[in-house]
Amino acid sequence: MRAAVIRFPGSNCDQDAYYALKDDVGIDVEYVWHESDSLKEFDAVFLPGGFSYGDYLRCGAMASRAPIMNEVRRFAEEGRLVIGACNGFQVLCEAGILPGALLLNERQKFICADVHLRVENRQSVWTRGVDRVLRIPIAHGEGRYVLDSEGLKELNDCGQVAFRYVTAAGDLDPSANVNGSIESIAGVLNKRGNVLGLMPHPERASRQLLGSSDGLEILQAFKLVAANL
Repeated sequence: MRAAVIRFPGSNCDQDAYYALKDDVGIDVEYVWHESDSLKEFDAVFLPGGFSYGDYLRCGAMASRAPIMNEVRRFAEEGRLVIGACNGFQVLCEAGILPGALLLNERQKFICADVHLRVENRQSVWTRGVDRVLRIPIAHGEGRYVLDSEGLKELNDCGQVAFRYVTAAGDLDPSANVNGSIESIAGVLNKRGNVLGLMPHPERASRQLLGSSDGLEILQAFKLVAANL
């Protein structure tokens, strides 16, 4: 398994992703610049968080049009692993690889805190076997997930909701929905289940030294797929 961490101008969580995959998951990983047009040497993709292009247009909008995104789209269509965390999630939505959009947090303030996530679909490679509430950090100002009513129905009907914000006990509660996302949605999958986008940062929760290793429950997907390559 060889994973690519895509670097955009303004990415600042690329090193978090790199070392989480390399040191904590234990796979080969390399940085790939956004102007590259090939991922032929890779098996999976991580779109990291940060402020691609300074978020001067819409978060992820400019990055979604980078040359490398044609290859990311191909990976998604071929069923290969693609994950986008925080700004990476925004990029995937702006590129049309995942449904919905991310808007300014409900209280219009940047939030940096630990949140609790409940797995809603345990059939995807990203969530298989995760049977407990996860504690993972967030750090975003525009993380409120939105989707129209028709799209939301399809998302739920197709089992594409990966995670919801919940209390530590695993209960849905307005107080746990820190950014006001529709139906407390924290992460979504594509229909095939190989693409995951989420606002929390699993790469920042990959070892106890960081305060939590719960992110490995998600990132273990790289190892699961690697075992079958």
